[in-house]
Amino acid sequence: MTAPDADAHHGYIGDKAKYLNRLKRIEGQTRGVARMIDEEQYCIDILTQISALTAALQNVALGLLDDHLAHCVADAVQESNEAGAEKLAEASKAIARLVRS
Repeated sequence: MTAPDADAHHGYIGDKAKYLNRLKRIEGQTRGVARMIDEEQYCIDILTQISALTAALQNVALGLLDDHLAHCVADAVQESNEAGAEKLAEASKAIARLVRS
């Protein structure tokens, strides 16, 4: 993974508060699932909540990926062909990891 420039701003910076709020809600949902298990609730209900958590995390990941493509990759493409190709390869690897998970 290539380290970004120290002065570079990440594509998600404009939505940072939105991402942090969403992750706090996901954290609360995770604690809720743990509580469900501790209280020995019905398996299907727990699996339903885990499915909702998975979808919420995927939505955060897709938003970050979209921001990365629109900002970091687009900036690199304008900088040079080499920088653009490097950022596209990095994004492609990140997409592959998301698809596998």
